Amino acid sequence: MSPKRINPILFLFLIFLLFSCSSRNEKDGIRIGFSQAMVDDEWRQSMNNAMQLRASLYPNITLDISNANYDVQRQITQLRKFIADSVDIIIVSPIQSKPITPIVEEAMNSGIPVVLVDRKTDNEKYTVYVGADNIEVGRNAAKIIVSNIRDSLRVIEIKGLKGSSPAKERSLGFHQVIDKFGNIEFCGAIEGDWEKESVTESFREMLLRTGPLDYVFAHNDRMAKGAWEVARNLGIENNIKIIGVDGLNGPNGGIQLVKDGILAATILYPTGGDEAIKTALGLLNYEDVPKNIILNTTVIDRFNAEIMQNQLNKINEHQTLLESQVSAIKRQEQLYYSQSNILKIILGFSLIILSLAIYSIYSKIAIVRKNRQLEITNRKITVQRNQIEKIANEVKESNEAKMNFFTGLSHEFKTPITLIMSSIESLREWDKKKGNKTGFEIELIQNNSNRLLRLINSLLDFRKVEDQKFNVRASKTNIYKFSNNIYKEFKGEAKKRGINFNISSNNEELDLFIDRNLMDKVYFNLLSNAFKFTPDNGRIDIEIHDNFEESSISIHFKDNGIGIPENELKNVFTPFFKGSNNRKNSSGVGLHLSKQFIELHLGKIEVKSHNGTEFIVTLFKGNTHFNEDQIVVDPEIVDSTLINFSEDITMDDTHIKLDTNTGEERYCILLIEDNRDLSFFLKNKLSVEYDIVLSDGTDGTELAFEHVPDVILCDVNLPVKNGFEICEILKNDLRTSHIPVIILTALGNKESFIKGLQSGADLYLTKPFNYSILTQSIKSLLYNREKLRYYYTNNIHKIDQVQSFRNPEQLFVRELNKQIKDNLDNAGFSVENLADALNISRVQLYRKVKAMLGISVSDYISNFRLENAKSMLETTDKSIAEIGYSTGFSSPNYFSTAFKSKYGVTPGAYKKSF
Repeated sequence: MSPKRINPILFLFLIFLLFSCSSRNEKDGIRIGFSQAMVDDEWRQSMNNAMQLRASLYPNITLDISNANYDVQRQITQLRKFIADSVDIIIVSPIQSKPITPIVEEAMNSGIPVVLVDRKTDNEKYTVYVGADNIEVGRNAAKIIVSNIRDSLRVIEIKGLKGSSPAKERSLGFHQVIDKFGNIEFCGAIEGDWEKESVTESFREMLLRTGPLDYVFAHNDRMAKGAWEVARNLGIENNIKIIGVDGLNGPNGGIQLVKDGILAATILYPTGGDEAIKTALGLLNYEDVPKNIILNTTVIDRFNAEIMQNQLNKINEHQTLLESQVSAIKRQEQLYYSQSNILKIILGFSLIILSLAIYSIYSKIAIVRKNRQLEITNRKITVQRNQIEKIANEVKESNEAKMNFFTGLSHEFKTPITLIMSSIESLREWDKKKGNKTGFEIELIQNNSNRLLRLINSLLDFRKVEDQKFNVRASKTNIYKFSNNIYKEFKGEAKKRGINFNISSNNEELDLFIDRNLMDKVYFNLLSNAFKFTPDNGRIDIEIHDNFEESSISIHFKDNGIGIPENELKNVFTPFFKGSNNRKNSSGVGLHLSKQFIELHLGKIEVKSHNGTEFIVTLFKGNTHFNEDQIVVDPEIVDSTLINFSEDITMDDTHIKLDTNTGEERYCILLIEDNRDLSFFLKNKLSVEYDIVLSDGTDGTELAFEHVPDVILCDVNLPVKNGFEICEILKNDLRTSHIPVIILTALGNKESFIKGLQSGADLYLTKPFNYSILTQSIKSLLYNREKLRYYYTNNIHKIDQVQSFRNPEQLFVRELNKQIKDNLDNAGFSVENLADALNISRVQLYRKVKAMLGISVSDYISNFRLENAKSMLETTDKSIAEIGYSTGFSSPNYFSTAFKSKYGVTPGAYKKSF
């Protein structure tokens, strides 16, 4: 390589590098998309100015503002365009909550953060909300009215756009205060769309219908002004006090309306434009930003309107000055960048000339050195290439082995499944024709089901062996009887194929310590291979040799099948191995697992192949080679065969008689299962006795909250949240914590079982499960729930005295009783007051109490009062009237009527009996 060829390349490279460094790449900037809902010029201008001013402080920010003009479809189009353009962050003020919710979710799923300004969506799937507390706005408006209360007041409400979160929340806050005062008459509400034209006619009609009013609460200043214009046209503007919301500055703003006497007051509602931009930048800088940023609101009336207007005018003046200063700074920056680029170009050319001069002197020495380095590098590359080729061949062989494994395994799965399906079809046809061949077909289904389950278990065992999760549980076992039991399972197959199948032992009383479950798998794998590769009319032998003079015994599995090539014997026990003479589909994991299981017993397995194949298993006598924790007295035998659903397990039903078929209302079961076949099977079976609600797992928690079922059956492997997560959510939620949950899963290991219990599950059933056990478990849980309900309703006072062990239902009843007891003498204490004290909604409280106690909340409060009254009649000398008033009854007559209705006697008669 000569200097003449390098100099031009180096020169162009340095020029390119220079201009790349000196120019600003606009693509590296931040783009913010803002979809605004408002059509009002003053509000829009106030928010836009605040956003643009804050954004102008950052040269790399591009703020794209779009106004939807209260057109929901237009706003959806704007948001979709922002998503398609892959903006860095989206700021949106939703016109209506429900239609905008899925678009906001779509943006979040695309990885774009979303900042909601002023209004919220229907769920929590957004990044940050910036805006004032609309509930507090409604409360402030109500407090203005309450503070001017006389004998009585008549009030109406003018709501904002239906479906928008500010309209709902402002109305909610307003009624939280107003509804507490009985001398305030709420005469009704009308709905608008935030513009004054939308309420004039409906407000005029309401005035003519309701008569004189004292106060009007409008959800914004524009609708408030429209209401005032209607009142003025009717000549009653001086008789009605109107309260608005927004408190904008300007000739048509709420502050000016207060000063002019048109509005009695307005609630300052900050636009949040400046805070929205700051929040967006904080998110992009990975700062810790709270989920909800609540802006402060202020009440503006005739006492502070002048002050607020002066302050806002001063702020606008400062903002105008700041904008002019920012523009001047930008012009200076442009001048600075242009001059800086010129200087960089001059320095760059100087550097290029100097570099070329140095390069021309150094190039000859560098070329010689580079040639020497190239020779060394070439030798290294040659060595590395050989290593890479070797590794590539090993990876190729490994991949081929794995592919052969999964291909063979798939074929092995397909064969028994096809036989099962064909047999079922045959059974149906034979049933139609009333044939007598069903016994053979059922046996075929059973055998292939067992075979399929064993294949699946082999996969699970292979995974456990790889993860080293097996632990030996050895117990004293007669090895001949153990072997003979397995021999009987294969005897039928041998008879069908004419194979001479024998078992023998020189000591039938020999006892060994083995893990029966693991050794059962070893026998099955070795005998399955023997039957697979032994031709019909062949021979297979099991020989147990007791080496009397030694500390070990040997078990021989012999066949006269196709054998194994001698050069491949060393690979027999490696995973995924398949002999070159093997033309049958196989997984290649059975012998590998067998070797691992034998080695867990500290034994060994060998293979010989001459006129067939012989596997020799050697095991130690006694138990000294095991640790103490590996020896068990009564081992738990895991049957590898499928449970036979045609044989129902009988259970003692005499102690659990739960009538689920009679009466008008049946128990409800929520089934959360994504397997359609199993889901419909259980639905068809259980719907005879119960009302069934189905979920495929995507909406399990939502359906539980909606229906509040009596029992929940839940699978573990589900598409969105797994069964453990769903169970934990339901058990930690006050609405559903009392519902029994049964986990149905194919995960039978100890870790999964513990995880199910930790999530709060009441029962853990592994698949395949017996249907009779499932139905009896449901009845048991319902029976226990009924006993608990009976206890709660008949031991109201005792619940507070018994230790709860942190039981959530008992804690709930305790808190329920405490709140009622604290307000026992308050005749006005209602269900709504109780729900507020417990921090849940009235509907949730009703469903919870109904599910736990079987009665309504109002009945429970009444029973609690009567129980206390009864106790006071027994233990105190107070009069009937005093007891009635002290237990919350509004009059002695009402107390006497309620007491006699419950206990059959009047309070006076009951008191005399003591």
